[in-house]
Amino acid sequence: MQQVILGSAGFLLYFIYDINSVRKQNRLLQKFFAAGTILVVLSLFMELWFAWGQCSHRIGRMIGFGIGAMCFLALLIYTLFFALPFEQTYCEENRLRAAYTEGVYGLCRHPGVLWFAGAYLCMWGMFGGWKQGIYFLLMIFWNYLYIIFQDLWTFPQTFFNYREYQKNTPFLIPNKESIQACFYSVRKQ
Repeated sequence: MQQVILGSAGFLLYFIYDINSVRKQNRLLQKFFAAGTILVVLSLFMELWFAWGQCSHRIGRMIGFGIGAMCFLALLIYTLFFALPFEQTYCEENRLRAAYTEGVYGLCRHPGVLWFAGAYLCMWGMFGGWKQGIYFLLMIFWNYLYIIFQDLWTFPQTFFNYREYQKNTPFLIPNKESIQACFYSVRKQ
């Protein structure tokens, strides 16, 4: 139960960070993205620790889903922290700027959500159980609500080209054109 509260609090801090980044209210609140990430990661470690003690440790299941979780986590970390200019995205005060539309951000407007959901579903698959399912599905749900908020409110006010980006790039599920645009931009680099 504590891990659910911590993870949910982490997402609440993400929402506050976004509101603050648009309203430019408080420099201290700029740290809420990092604080929220710490809470979400801490809640995940707590859940994995709890689940480890509750599961039957079937090796094949643990290895298969574990490899999938690691791949999705690597994609998530890359997408959030390396595919974007880190300082401008997370540290500097938000000012109107262009949305990044290359690479994985050519696939869909929120590719990190796909990787987050894949990682959390794989981790649930490692351990199974309805209690673990509640945690993993709730964190996916909070992440989905967060990107809806960003897509409708935060990003249109942050990126001058976001409305155009919305017209040209799918919200969440890549299509043939967006996959081609992603591969084209990767080859271009």
